[in-house]
Amino acid sequence: MMNIKVVAFDCDGVLFDTTQANTIYYNRLLEHFGKPEITPEQFKYVHMHTVDNAIAHLFDDEKTRKAANEYRRKNVSYLPFIKYMKIEPYLKPLLKKLKPSYHTAIATNRKGTMNRILSEHGIEKYFDLVVTAIDVKRPKPCPDSLVNILKHFKVGPRQVIYIGDSELDEKAAKAAGIPFAAYGDPSLSADFHIKNLKEVEALL
Repeated sequence: MMNIKVVAFDCDGVLFDTTQANTIYYNRLLEHFGKPEITPEQFKYVHMHTVDNAIAHLFDDEKTRKAANEYRRKNVSYLPFIKYMKIEPYLKPLLKKLKPSYHTAIATNRKGTMNRILSEHGIEKYFDLVVTAIDVKRPKPCPDSLVNILKHFKVGPRQVIYIGDSELDEKAAKAAGIPFAAYGDPSLSADFHIKNLKEVEALL
C-alpha cells in the first residue's frame, strides 16, 4: 500500500505533447545553419535533454555549436512555439482532483520557459513546486531535481510518485528511490505503466 503525498510530473511528453513545438523550434535552428531537418533519432534525444545538450547533439563541431547557441539566445526565443504544445487531455481534470489531497510538482530538463508555459495554459496554480534544469547542478538523468522535491516537501522517496516518459526520467527516479510511472512507453523499466493521465487516479 502506497502512502503517496506528492505527485510529480515530467513536462514534455507527459503534461504536454511537444512533438510539433520542439520539431519546429529545432528545425528553425538547423535551417539557419544550412543543416537538414531533424531526424527521428535526433528528436528522441533532444526531447529528453536540456536545450544545451540538444544543441551539442545537433551541432557536432565546436565552432558551429557555439554559433548556434549564440543565435538561439539572441534570436530564437521558445515562447512563440508554446502555442504548438498540446496539453494532455486529462491533465486539468486530474490536477483539480489531486488538490488538496496531494502536493504536486514538476521536475523537467526545461530551463526558463516553464512559468510561461504553465501560465499560458492556465495551470500554474495547480503546482506547488516547479524544478527546472536551472534549479539544479545536474539535470536528469541525475536525481537532483527529484531530491529537491523530497527536501522541499520534507517527505521520503516512497511518498512520491514520478510520472515520466523517457529513459532519463526512469534513471532519475531510480537514483532517487522514487516509484516511477512510465507514461506511454512500455519499454521503460517502471513500477507502473500508464497510457494516459486518467490512469494516475487508479494508482493513487
